[in-house]
Amino acid sequence: MAAALTLLLIGCLLQGALCGKFEIIIPKTIEVLKGSCVTIPCSFDVDDQHNVNLDNTCKALWKESYTRPAVFDSSNPQQSTIKGQLIGDLTKKDCTTTLNDMQPQNNKVYHFRLECDILKYFFDGVKISVKDDPPRPTLTPPTLKVKEGTSVSLNCSAPAPCLSLPPNLTWSPGLGEDQETLQENQDKTKVKISVLNFKASHLHHGQEISCTAVYRKQDGSTESSVKTSLTADITYAPQIMSSSDCTKTANQVNCSCESTGNPPPTLQWSLDGLAVNHSEEFAVSYGTGGSFITMSQAQWKDHFTVLCRSSNSLGSASQRFLFYSLPPSAENSVILPVFIPTIVVFLVVICALLVLVCALLFVIRAQRTQHNLLKSQGSGNTSTVAISQLLPSGEGNKEPNKTDEDIYVNMYELKKPGVTQPATTSEPISTNLQSSSRNNTEDASTSSEKKNEESKDVIYTNVIWRSKGEKVGGSSGDTNQSGRSYLEEKRLEGGFNL
Repeated sequence: MAAALTLLLIGCLLQGALCGKFEIIIPKTIEVLKGSCVTIPCSFDVDDQHNVNLDNTCKALWKESYTRPAVFDSSNPQQSTIKGQLIGDLTKKDCTTTLNDMQPQNNKVYHFRLECDILKYFFDGVKISVKDDPPRPTLTPPTLKVKEGTSVSLNCSAPAPCLSLPPNLTWSPGLGEDQETLQENQDKTKVKISVLNFKASHLHHGQEISCTAVYRKQDGSTESSVKTSLTADITYAPQIMSSSDCTKTANQVNCSCESTGNPPPTLQWSLDGLAVNHSEEFAVSYGTGGSFITMSQAQWKDHFTVLCRSSNSLGSASQRFLFYSLPPSAENSVILPVFIPTIVVFLVVICALLVLVCALLFVIRAQRTQHNLLKSQGSGNTSTVAISQLLPSGEGNKEPNKTDEDIYVNMYELKKPGVTQPATTSEPISTNLQSSSRNNTEDASTSSEKKNEESKDVIYTNVIWRSKGEKVGGSSGDTNQSGRSYLEEKRLEGGFNL
């Protein structure tokens, strides 16, 4: 008997599955932002015998109740109370519809009615909930507790009731790359999803990671944004902070050690490898994430090591501080290696400057010398030069000529009629004459001829040499009474007056 009933029930179920019947697939509730649109996913079915009645005459109506007039008519959407658009194809049993600019007074249940020439049917409805603020996005997983170095994937999903204006999703802080997609729920509603991928680090521990959804409105009013956050819980091994330090005075040593880690680490001090705890000899204190130790001079040697060790279930870290006591002579000797290079560098700089200054002075002097040489070469002296040199032979002077003869030179001007004598310059020349009068006369004549060959415009007078005591023209009055000898020559330029 029981088997027969089971077979009967299975047959009825199969008949319902294989044979069509009037039903609708629609969400029970849809939340929509005030001033925005709502897209109602909708599909229906009819008895198989009515499939032929689904034609182009069919239209979609959305009504608050069976007796009330429709708020939306797909055959005349612009004249409807709520303007919108039929997105689906009724001949394919798709009744998806978008209703625009939803306001608080539209917060109601709307039923779908199918009307064709022959087929008419009133289906169940959907609750439209109009909100002043959009729904908050959902984070998956809702909490984040991972070990450092783990690859993390966070999903942020926000409803997209208005397909033409889906929300924009942003992550804060920007920990990595994110990808956005538009997905469909089981009730055919749409949802915007953003996936954030990053690798967990101890720097992320305690950070607030948030996803913000920004919704735009059809009426052009201000955008609405909402966010959902979580606090990252990243476990990692201890790390000693760079602020950890030790200072040593003449009487004591003060050390501080700061460490981070998750789970919170424990700190332990040691001196030369031996653990140190708070006692009369050592003052040890602990604070949030750090520890301090103070020891007197009696506790250390000439050189010693202080170590801070931080540990938790994931590992440990340590910081070592080395101390050396230098004798006074060694401390003073440290200054010398630093002082000597400084002096050497200073001297090198000074020498380089001196070389540069000398080089500049040499260049300036060479330029001035070259300028004066060019200037002297470019200027010529065309005047007649007369040189006179007195040979001392009188009182108080020694005679250069050891002989007893004095030499006299008489000059006779040659005159030529019709030629004006130019201005002349006397050029006396004094010299010691040690040869005879004849040789002197020949030398003077030869010199006169050479000068006449060099310049035809210059003619010298005849030179007559006389020994001391001789008279010119038989007269002793021409004798030079001063007791001195002269060699005079007269150069005439431009001709003579005879």
